[in-house]
Amino acid sequence: MLAAVTDNEEQAVFAAIADPHRRRLLDLLAAGDAPAQELAEHFDVSFAAVSQHLKVLLDAGLVSRRPLGRHRIYRISPERLRVVDEWTTRYRRFWQGRLRRLGEYLDTKK
Repeated sequence: MLAAVTDNEEQAVFAAIADPHRRRLLDLLAAGDAPAQELAEHFDVSFAAVSQHLKVLLDAGLVSRRPLGRHRIYRISPERLRVVDEWTTRYRRFWQGRLRRLGEYLDTKK
């Protein structure tokens, strides 16, 4: 069972995923663990910038890091994304209900 996420931790998650570079890093890590240098190759920004983005993700608990020789290997920690899923679920239900009612209305106009 997952521990409850504090408001500050939740805010850190949403702040972290607000940036498109960090979302792209999460997408890359969803495919598998990778060293920072390899991740940086996918961006048109400096290695230092990618490293700062990784630190934000690390601080938010969205990735973990382990040393391997001179490299730091990053891994996605998807558990923290649960707060995003829970938040979007409310809106998913809202839109599904609206779309269902729209479909029912359109069916009556046939």
